[in-house]
Amino acid sequence: TRNIPQLFKQSDLVQDLNLGKKQAEILGLRLQQRNMFVGNTRITVYRKWHESFAKFFELKDHTSFYNDVNDLMTELGIQHNPNEWRLFIDSSKLSLKAVLLHNGNIFPSVPLLHTIGLKETCETMSTILNLINYELYSWKICGDLKVIGLLVGMQGGFTKYCCFMCLWDSCDREKHYNIKHWETRQEFIPGQCNVKHNPLVNTTNVLLPPLHIKLGLMKQFVKGLNREGSGFCYLQELFISLTYAKLKEGIFVGTQMRKLKKTKFLKVS
Repeated sequence: TRNIPQLFKQSDLVQDLNLGKKQAEILGLRLQQRNMFVGNTRITVYRKWHESFAKFFELKDHTSFYNDVNDLMTELGIQHNPNEWRLFIDSSKLSLKAVLLHNGNIFPSVPLLHTIGLKETCETMSTILNLINYELYSWKICGDLKVIGLLVGMQGGFTKYCCFMCLWDSCDREKHYNIKHWETRQEFIPGQCNVKHNPLVNTTNVLLPPLHIKLGLMKQFVKGLNREGSGFCYLQELFISLTYAKLKEGIFVGTQMRKLKKTKFLKVS
């Protein structure tokens, strides 16, 4: 058996020799040309389409971002009209990102910035807008209520005058069920009505976050349902993958909201 050639498998040489991407690709192609692999071994060529976009990237303090949006759109084959795009800013547990979304969803989303370790603060939002040259394009902005509050300079975690559109007073409980139309917020002056900083963007460019509002309303609706009623049982049958703990707390995501909107509702008892 020593004289019988032993063919290579997928992970034999690449891992043992600690080869880079290009070296591993060249080695794999050469061995494949000489039929030196086991029959079911697959050779995958790394995609290089990202190399044409690398010139648009800049890296600064663990933050990668595009430095010229117009040239980026040209490379993608898209004619950039700022009025047809909106800027979305949001964060997760590990990262914070800024993405351009097309208003008609005809074109895919275009990532502009990605950073690790930064939290949602007024200083961070100012840095993001400066890096992507927001003043040059002035896109419409969408995001959750926290991001919008930071962009218009409002103080976080303060419930009085917490709306960026009107002067709704959360502490004036006597007027909550008597006044339907509260005074519209006309200006953002630091030190007045829960405004801490000067707005970072033009407030007319801020769009309402419809998904977050729908999720909040849905959460309150589900938490108020009778756990033994037909309405709650209907949700259990519709979202089988959701645990009982998540369902009773009204924890939904956007895809589940869209699924719920397409279904025919039953009578709720």
